Amino acid sequence: MSRSTNDPEVVRVSQKGQTTIPKALREKFGIETPGEVFVHEEDERIVIEPVPSPDELHGIHAGERESGTVTDRVRELKDADYRREEGPLERLRPNSDE
Repeated sequence: MSRSTNDPEVVRVSQKGQTTIPKALREKFGIETPGEVFVHEEDERIVIEPVPSPDELHGIHAGERESGTVTDRVRELKDADYRREEGPLERLRPNSDE
């Protein structure tokens, strides 16, 4: 009889603070072995979450920004830097009107 992953299970904690995540939970949440998990506190509980693979993260923020806004902003900043650098140089150039 297989246990539900919702049923609590007692696991040992070693002297080094190590424990084993039950196989059914590792399989359900795609935790590879060896692998890594996030461990943090939330609402007075210890939470263990799988670290997403690079494939799962691909495009995670797609659609959050309008297309081209970052590139446009970088161009604006570069243009402003260029104008700032050119300002002092213009004063040093000989005036052709004299």
